[in-house]
Amino acid sequence: MKIFKFGGASVKDANGVKNLLNVVNKKADKNTIIVVSAMGKTTNALEKIVSNYFTSKNDLNLLITELYEYHKRILENLFPEKHQILNEIKILFQKIKFFLDNNKSPNHSFVYDQIVVFGEIISTTIINSYLVHNNINSIWLDARECIKTDSNYRGGNVQWSETQKRIKEKIQHDKINVTQGFIGSDKNNFNTTLGREGSDYTAAIFAYSLNSESVTIWKDVPGVLNGDPKVFKNSQLLEQISYFEAIELAFYGASVIHPKTLQPLQKKEIPLYVKSFLNPNGNGTKISKGLDLVPTIPCYIFKGNLCLLKLSSLDFSFIVEDNISKIFKSLHEFKMKVDVIQNSAISFSVCVYDKYNKMDEFIKKMEGKFDIKINSNVCLYTIRHFDDNSIKNISNGKKLLLEQRTEKTIQLIFPS
Repeated sequence: MKIFKFGGASVKDANGVKNLLNVVNKKADKNTIIVVSAMGKTTNALEKIVSNYFTSKNDLNLLITELYEYHKRILENLFPEKHQILNEIKILFQKIKFFLDNNKSPNHSFVYDQIVVFGEIISTTIINSYLVHNNINSIWLDARECIKTDSNYRGGNVQWSETQKRIKEKIQHDKINVTQGFIGSDKNNFNTTLGREGSDYTAAIFAYSLNSESVTIWKDVPGVLNGDPKVFKNSQLLEQISYFEAIELAFYGASVIHPKTLQPLQKKEIPLYVKSFLNPNGNGTKISKGLDLVPTIPCYIFKGNLCLLKLSSLDFSFIVEDNISKIFKSLHEFKMKVDVIQNSAISFSVCVYDKYNKMDEFIKKMEGKFDIKINSNVCLYTIRHFDDNSIKNISNGKKLLLEQRTEKTIQLIFPS
């Protein structure tokens, strides 16, 4: 079995859906699972709806209507005027409204997961209908019935034993199975999500559970590049990389691969291909066991909207295990992702992503224990396989706040 994953950019409009059909016709056979993300910027739009629901609610109906009209325009360019899919999508949007009208939970993350999953439900409903409309032998598969997680909303942890059992039961090997990335459900059958960009992870979960031949992620770039072309000029294609190198890049924040995706594939040595949906016959990038980095060049990763904190002891005592454990316990409590740490005798610097806007609570808890200095809105550059020229290109004209380097990796923090 092969697993194909298509991201939101690949199905952002009618032409993207038509191109998906072209890729399926050229590269898929009946024993294929197609994992699809929400269309275009739909997840962002649904996040805005959730945010509005918890604030003013003044624009709630308008935001839902705008998102419906976006999908309706796609439908009008794919299907005949009175095709049943139009009514199916209308019903899904009615379900969004029904939940928001009747929800009693004040838990933002819970509400988020009940609403945001509709992006993938809608996209796969449209795409499966379009494949069937074009004589592809496909079925729609609800990933929530396959991938079971705990109730950690917005970051569900996969219950592997139950998930593998359900996937093996639900998959139809004589058809193309169209399913959703990013989503699952808990023991009470409430919707859960696997974290942003979790659709790649979904593909890996299915591949691991079915001992698949390969996973191919279809993107709007030729493969894995040595830097995000939106940030770094003259990015180059990496023809092949090892699991280890890919995990390192993902850990530091390379956006082309979800950090959780590679571990289940590595365990069963399932190769991962990253290819362009605009050029299905291109070689792309192969990620597999023991492959050298080809070509051997610096790889650049950028992260913005971070906070750099410097915590110093008030009484000039050493920052050692006891103090560090208190700091990390609080970072964990407020769900702040740590990107860089550095400590001296009496100070501890940490660069974090404040995903849940808990910085004020963290500072309040640390006050009285440490002197705290904050650099808000900093950016982090990570260079794997760095050389003098690569450092110079990144640092030119910027004020360096913090530097950390190992044999193969350097991390540089600057004001935004």
